[in-house]
Amino acid sequence: MATVKATSVAWMAVVGLCAGALSGLFGVGGGLLMVPALVYLLDLDQRVAHGTSLAAVLPIAAAGAAGYLLAGKVDWLAAAGILVGALGGTVVGTYWLRILPERALRLAFIALLVVSALRLVLVAGGDAAADALGVSDLPALVVTGFFSGLLSGLLGVGGGVVMVPAMIVLFGIPTPTAKGTSLVVIVPTSVLGTIRNVHNGNADLAVALVVGLSGMAAGYAASLVSLGLDDRLSNSLLAALLTAVALRMAATGRRDNAPTG
Repeated sequence: MATVKATSVAWMAVVGLCAGALSGLFGVGGGLLMVPALVYLLDLDQRVAHGTSLAAVLPIAAAGAAGYLLAGKVDWLAAAGILVGALGGTVVGTYWLRILPERALRLAFIALLVVSALRLVLVAGGDAAADALGVSDLPALVVTGFFSGLLSGLLGVGGGVVMVPAMIVLFGIPTPTAKGTSLVVIVPTSVLGTIRNVHNGNADLAVALVVGLSGMAAGYAASLVSLGLDDRLSNSLLAALLTAVALRMAATGRRDNAPTG
């Protein structure tokens, strides 16, 4: 396991607070922010950062989900179908995390950020009725869950960047309900992914504990704010953040790979 100096605890708390706000506002796990922060601020290995992020996602997502649950903004049929697929995808993703080279993980994460930003800009969201879902939608929900779980296990994110846009665009679920449903699914997939990552030595639980607990209050408060947030503004803000992080990671990657001498 990677070790981090005691003086970095304050940075861990800051990362947790920001990730919690991101999670509650947008229905994602917060890993999109945590992974780059753990790598660049706390100097964790890329592979360990992914596993540590997924562990920290658990309490943050649980706190955010509580806010949406209290408001009745969870579609349980969608959650059940997505969860079935997500658990299988998480197993595959954590296995790939163990064997893929670090550079491939970095490039995959950058690609995820860019694609997510583009999808969010195109999402209008929120007009269709959630009760349009039926049993016939379960196969498509399972497939959606598999890909979200794959990203969760491989990249240390909760999978919400797949689930939220898919539920809005493909299944007509209103944006607040899509966010709440996403966070509910993220909780058990984070548990499974973390167990596997700890077994493979790809998580620093001490760092994850500080980051995760620091983000819980922010996650809950942000979920309450999100219930009244305009959908287009919400999507545009997240897309801008993802693009900025992707550019930063790409620039840093080029510097790391530049020849020296």
